[in-house]
Amino acid sequence: MKITEFNYQNDSFIRQIEAENWGAAQFLAKLLKERRLDEVLGGWAKLFLLTDGDELVSFVTLSAQDYVAEPALTPWLGFFYTAPRYRGHRYGKLLIDHACRIAKKRGCDEVFVATDHIGLYEKYGFCYRENRLDINGEDTRIYCKRPD
Repeated sequence: MKITEFNYQNDSFIRQIEAENWGAAQFLAKLLKERRLDEVLGGWAKLFLLTDGDELVSFVTLSAQDYVAEPALTPWLGFFYTAPRYRGHRYGKLLIDHACRIAKKRGCDEVFVATDHIGLYEKYGFCYRENRLDINGEDTRIYCKRPD
């Protein structure tokens, strides 16, 4: 298993992201194809990939903003996904821990997640903070974590 930061030189990962049966993955692939990831996610964004050879295991973004328009809360993890055949082995934890270390190197004291999941991010050390409306006016849960 290897963690890398996405770059546009290997677009096979875009195709793999797009092939996942998850609407957010298709949206992420569209942003990558259009080279709009930074623009949509607040001016800077990193996409981290966990791979097994040429196969995509898991991915997550670290960015200035996400679906909650609150400039005081930054950075955000988003688009977190692990391929079904790799679930249950805690591979996603490797990726989340990596993204949190990068956030800490950037001088961030907290990392945030906006989600409707309950019980997922707590496994990775995130604590529920509050509910907020996202940019679509839908209620979402906000979690935060202090990077190690």
